[in-house]
Amino acid sequence: MKVSGYSGVLAAVLAVLCGCTVQPTGGGDAKGHSPVHIDLRHSPAPVGTAPTASAPGASGTTTPAARAPSPSAVETVPPHIVYTRGDTGTGVRELQARLRQVAWLFDGPTGTYDDLTAQAVEGFQGRRGLPRTGETDAVTWQRLVRMTHRPGKWELYLMGGQPAAAPDPRCLTGRVLCISKTSRTLRWMIDGRTVSTMSVRFGAQYTPTREGVFHVYWKSRHHVSTLYHSSMPYAMFFSGGQAVHYSYDFAARGYAGGSHGCVNVRDEAAIADLFAQVRNGDKVVVSW
Repeated sequence: MKVSGYSGVLAAVLAVLCGCTVQPTGGGDAKGHSPVHIDLRHSPAPVGTAPTASAPGASGTTTPAARAPSPSAVETVPPHIVYTRGDTGTGVRELQARLRQVAWLFDGPTGTYDDLTAQAVEGFQGRRGLPRTGETDAVTWQRLVRMTHRPGKWELYLMGGQPAAAPDPRCLTGRVLCISKTSRTLRWMIDGRTVSTMSVRFGAQYTPTREGVFHVYWKSRHHVSTLYHSSMPYAMFFSGGQAVHYSYDFAARGYAGGSHGCVNVRDEAAIADLFAQVRNGDKVVVSW
């Protein structure tokens, strides 16, 4: 018995020196004591050796070396660019509308990320301590969204460009100036096919544009109103003194103004082309 006991002590000492764990197979001694675990894995590494990561132990943990992030995980990630110069679309239009709300942009919205938009973004960024890039990154966009409200259709299409409404059924035959008050657009249609589309503006509250089916009865390239003494280039009259014509005021102020009942067009090139195609007698449909 003494020999075997001495052998057991000797085995335990050798196990400690070798870095092993002594664990009785029964999970404890006869008196209920828990086994003692000796783990030398976290001992300092010998001088001149590099620390190595060990596999997870019985507890499911790993050494600090194993948990260290890779160099790529701590690299600086460049900000995500949401919009930049040259971008177009409804998202850019919303950006411009929000910039107008905080008085950093006074043009548009046009739906095109131009130099004026970039300058407005740069000014907004500089005022709030953000990098002055002129590009709308995620941080700039989130800051702007928190400071503004979601723009409505009126704000988004202040300067025109709204998608055209579906054509009125009365526009589907013949040569027609198909005008929608809902979408504030004019479609030039021939036999149900849309040739061109442009933004339009209508009469003010007390001088509304008439609705219904009319016909172009007179065209006047350099017309000047005898009643209001205002210029009405490319005028195509369809109902009394009401006409489709180019408007300098609409081009400058957008929907902030209104006409005396005429249908204003802000794109001079577009209406010049339209004026050349429309004939006296062509139908005009004005609807909601």
